[in-house]
Amino acid sequence: MVDTAPLGTAFTRLLGIRHPIVSAPMGRGAPPELVAAVTNAGGLGGLGLTWDSPQRIVELIAKTRQLTNDGPFLANFVLEWDQHERLDAALSAGARIVSFYWGDPARYIERAKTAGAIVIQTVGTPEEARRAVELGADVIVAQGNEAGGHVWSRVSTMVLVPLVAEVAGKVPVLAAGGIADGRGLAAALVLGASGVLIGTRFLASPEAAYHADYKQRLIEAAATDTVEAKLFDGGWPNATGRALRNRTVKLWEDAGRPNTGSRPGEGDEIGRTPEGNIVRRYAIAGKLSGGTGNIDDFVIWAGQSVGLVHDIRPASEIVTDLVREASEILARSAAQT
Repeated sequence: MVDTAPLGTAFTRLLGIRHPIVSAPMGRGAPPELVAAVTNAGGLGGLGLTWDSPQRIVELIAKTRQLTNDGPFLANFVLEWDQHERLDAALSAGARIVSFYWGDPARYIERAKTAGAIVIQTVGTPEEARRAVELGADVIVAQGNEAGGHVWSRVSTMVLVPLVAEVAGKVPVLAAGGIADGRGLAAALVLGASGVLIGTRFLASPEAAYHADYKQRLIEAAATDTVEAKLFDGGWPNATGRALRNRTVKLWEDAGRPNTGSRPGEGDEIGRTPEGNIVRRYAIAGKLSGGTGNIDDFVIWAGQSVGLVHDIRPASEIVTDLVREASEILARSAAQT
């Protein structure tokens, strides 16, 4: 029997957690229930707060703190928009780990550090990593091009992680993109990472807030079924993202991949959010549980690791399985040396 004790790394020691596994802060798709499930299993849950009002942020953090019994979780902000008010709300509500992505983090890192928070910065190049370290980031996420959702790196995770680890020095690095099982976790650790940040695998869990149709598409998809493009831009213009190919993608491809403003079906109402708000074709909003509309019209955010996702499993089991499999692989490798 292989010892499946916690995989201790510089990252787990910094945060005081058992396992070097973080669930990606995937907006409304990753509600407090998913965040808490990962944290309570020994990892670190990620809560995305980019588009929420300050009052809603206070409510979400309060709920997450309650579900985790004040355990650690990260609060994430995309810096495409001004996030100072939201960041202040999160810090005031008790967020003690914050992460940033997709913009200049200088003023935000300073504010978070002043408040005593641990800062995690996502990067797509070694140059970004070097600057983030200079600005005081405590952890760097190296997100490769395989990742689902919004991604700007042009480099694969396998290449990016060691490049970032070289410039990060003693600052822990997390690998993101293309990782969905213990093999990916073990590989990331060998490449010099101190842990992994995983999105697509955790979307295929009961705790994720996406509709059952969305999750079914994930477990049916192959790695080659994703497409990377500036296509689903309603709400986030000119941002590259990776999603599953579906009817909306095919409509666009069949039309010759026209630019925004000339795409077929632009402005079509394709469904509603659980609150009854209209969702239009090419919006960044995926189909949530309780929402309406055909999944083939919505964006289905997913990374290439979707080819490794074959079932819907509780988030706690996903964490356990990742650690067990990685431990077995690393033990076998050590025995062979």
